[in-house]
Amino acid sequence: MGVLGPYWRWRTKWLRSRWKRRVLRTIASCEDPSSLKVHGPTELSASTHLGRNVNFNGLRVNGTGTLRIGDNFHSGEDCLIVTQNHRYHGEALPYDANYDLLPVTVGDNVWFGSRVTVLGGVTIGEGAIVQAASCVVKDVPAGAIVGGHPASQFSERDMAHYERLKSEDRFH
Repeated sequence: MGVLGPYWRWRTKWLRSRWKRRVLRTIASCEDPSSLKVHGPTELSASTHLGRNVNFNGLRVNGTGTLRIGDNFHSGEDCLIVTQNHRYHGEALPYDANYDLLPVTVGDNVWFGSRVTVLGGVTIGEGAIVQAASCVVKDVPAGAIVGGHPASQFSERDMAHYERLKSEDRFH
């Protein structure tokens, strides 16, 4: 890194604090703001509610519908959550000027890989893992490991191991 090493460390720290301040100014609630970590560009809506120890590496919310993210959530880079949809059954074609608000709920201990897209009206269960570059269009059960377009379950966590780690408060 040479001479620029200290500058880049300072610049990274400054960007992260700026992203975190912007997130906290925008959202509806955060259970523990001191535990929030924002390591990449993150844009949330005023209808977003965050749990404890939430970690963003770059996530954007598109829409004004409600988003609830549980404790110990981790996102990869360039993730997108859509919480509203054009009203295509309205009074104009192909859609009218109104939107349907579609809430999204993400349970505790959920991990999104990079470039995950979640469409509105979806609930992602506790402990689920969403593979990178997946598009989630329907509910994901607790402990499921899903991936693809559309995302489908291809594996699941060892829930006994998961529950043991959870009972020991071993969170990243």
